[in-house]
Amino acid sequence: MADTTIAESSAAPPDAPTTAPEAAVVPPEFRRLRGSLGVASIVFIVVAAASPLGVIGGPVPLGIAYGNGAGFPFVFIVVTAVLLLFAVGFTNATPFVKSAGAFFAYVGKGLGRGAGLGAAFAALLSYIALEAGVFGLFGPGANELLKSYGAPDIPWWVYAAIGFAVVSALGYFKIELSGRVLAVLLIAEVLIVLALDAVVIFSGGGPEGFSTGIVDPTHILSGAPGFAILFAILSFIGFEATAVFRDEARDPERTIPRATYIALILIGAFYTLSSWVLISANGQSTIVENASENAGTILATTTEQYLGTVGGHIIQVLFVTSLFACILSFHNIVSRYVFTLAGRGVLPRALGDAHARHGSPARASLAASGTVAVLIALAVVLGLDPIGQFYTWLGGISSVGIVLLLVLTSVAVIVIFRRTPNELGPWKTTIAPGLGLLGLGVFAVLVFVNLPVLVAEDGYGPFSWGIIALFVLAFALGPVVARRRAGARLE
Repeated sequence: MADTTIAESSAAPPDAPTTAPEAAVVPPEFRRLRGSLGVASIVFIVVAAASPLGVIGGPVPLGIAYGNGAGFPFVFIVVTAVLLLFAVGFTNATPFVKSAGAFFAYVGKGLGRGAGLGAAFAALLSYIALEAGVFGLFGPGANELLKSYGAPDIPWWVYAAIGFAVVSALGYFKIELSGRVLAVLLIAEVLIVLALDAVVIFSGGGPEGFSTGIVDPTHILSGAPGFAILFAILSFIGFEATAVFRDEARDPERTIPRATYIALILIGAFYTLSSWVLISANGQSTIVENASENAGTILATTTEQYLGTVGGHIIQVLFVTSLFACILSFHNIVSRYVFTLAGRGVLPRALGDAHARHGSPARASLAASGTVAVLIALAVVLGLDPIGQFYTWLGGISSVGIVLLLVLTSVAVIVIFRRTPNELGPWKTTIAPGLGLLGLGVFAVLVFVNLPVLVAEDGYGPFSWGIIALFVLAFALGPVVARRRAGARLE
């Protein structure tokens, strides 16, 4: 399988000397990504993209307040189950899709080159939007954090620029460096939330004991459970990117499936437990009112109540570092999408040249950084509110794109199994992927129904329709490029 990686056409000739430095014997067009990521490293990168602490402090209070209240933790169980069904087909199709392209590689294999390229453009749009948008949270978050320690109040984009510079530098070097940074940040943010969970659990719960909403149908079906599912889906964005790191993984046909399952289970279990504990700690009867009035601060105040002032300070610091980890993770994903598409002849070929020393997608990383810089600069010039407009709008774009891509990939996986001889059995090839597709289809409907709320519009307005138009254009561009660039390939 090694000769079908994202730069398989650029593998060095078998008789190439091995004793001279790589840069001296391998022309630039033959350089490929290098790495030795194990299961743990890929899990760290992917889980960091999900930003666990950011989710518990952001989407969870919103899901409780505007979704189904004390029944919200059960929604995470539902979403995790659907995504695990999706993962059954996704991971078992890995041996048949020997390319580090994640979504577009699977779609291209199952539904054709035009559809695959359309999926590639939609994925690029989704991930770049999210990477840039999270800077709209990071900048104000860093400013508020430092102000609490006596620093002056300065524009959000100054801190965004500092974070941008660090992310760009880390993205230039080998993937193991980013993996180590993400591992440290992820462990720290998870530990502080687990510490809160442990204190609440071992103290017998909050003022009303332990919440029963997670198993009570009257709570699970109360309020707006469809809206709750929407917030839960958004909390998982990034898990599917395990396949993007195929060429930098050890034994990818084992590493990628294991990393996907582990990441999904860890994320789902963490969100379910921690949201249940947050509800219990504040009291089931008052949690909706509390979350509605204090959505942005409820995690910090709850932590301070149970872990003291020090715990409150720690959670504030780690919330900002969690956002940084999320940005870095998505930057790595975007860079590898650009690298892969360049290697396939879709984007300028120079972007598909790995760094001679680091084996990293250095040029692709710089291109991704340049795009994000333009988006941040536009936000500043146009005077957009970093959270209410910049993050919200770009987050809406990403949400729509990822759910559409999950649905399309599910269809492609089922087609791949139908067309490719295999002995995997009906559960892996038809039943699980089919059930996953059904669940994702429901999720897609919920996203479109609630899209105006996501982008802060009162009903479908210019921005909601604009997002839909962007993805229609992205998917339509695929067949056009496929016809115009006959040499562009996905395998």
